[in-house]
Amino acid sequence: MADTKVRNEVEIDPAREPIVVVDDLHIVYRVFGAGGKGNAASAFSRVLRRQNRPTMTEIHAIKGLSFVAYRGEAVGIIGTNGSGKSTLLKAIAGLLPPHSGGVYTDGQPSLLGVNAALMKDLTGERNIVLGCLAMGMSPTETKAKYHEVVNFAGLKEGFIQYPMRTYSSGMGARLRFAIAAAKTHDVLLIDEALATGDAKFKKKSKRRIDELRKEAGAVFLVAHQLDTVKEMCDRVLWIDDGKMRMDGPPEEVISAYTEATGK
Repeated sequence: MADTKVRNEVEIDPAREPIVVVDDLHIVYRVFGAGGKGNAASAFSRVLRRQNRPTMTEIHAIKGLSFVAYRGEAVGIIGTNGSGKSTLLKAIAGLLPPHSGGVYTDGQPSLLGVNAALMKDLTGERNIVLGCLAMGMSPTETKAKYHEVVNFAGLKEGFIQYPMRTYSSGMGARLRFAIAAAKTHDVLLIDEALATGDAKFKKKSKRRIDELRKEAGAVFLVAHQLDTVKEMCDRVLWIDDGKMRMDGPPEEVISAYTEATGK
């Protein structure tokens, strides 16, 4: 990160420590079988017979995005459905390869989505243990953090021993975030995982996000609830059709987005 700017003329502040650099990023999905008829079994049968081979459609999801995020920032990402928000987070997490351009991170990104992998047939207790171990925590660290996670999630007495399939969407969302927040992350990427939390939990989440920013790297938050973004972030990116529409303070960006979209 020695250069002072990236290809799309995004300046890097030499007085601050960059933790994520997105450099003229393009993400292209290739979707096979788009527009085909029938169910999956009939489509598979046609492929085996070499008949009506599936077509391929390219979707240009991210179109030349460039920006720099600095250590200690909480960055909100807003935009209408299909604008590329979740795709961007997956690219930063290293789950989607760039078609061109690049993503550079100082440290390991961790993606927390609304469908984060918790095992619905296992109890909340077992999911906490597995989740902490999967994040690289030792068994000793996991044991030390267990009650903190339970308390943060605010689960009712006894529910921690129930299978996850018995949890409401709000309970599941709280537990997912509580597990992710048990560890300090270099870059924490939150994709709609706070959407089903209540007001009390969102206040706790904001405090924890502030702590994570101070303890380590940066936090990225995708949320449709603009008040959540405004409360939790000190910078907002507005993405429209895979392109950067605006990048600035939450009040300014959200005001412009609301005026343009009527949301």
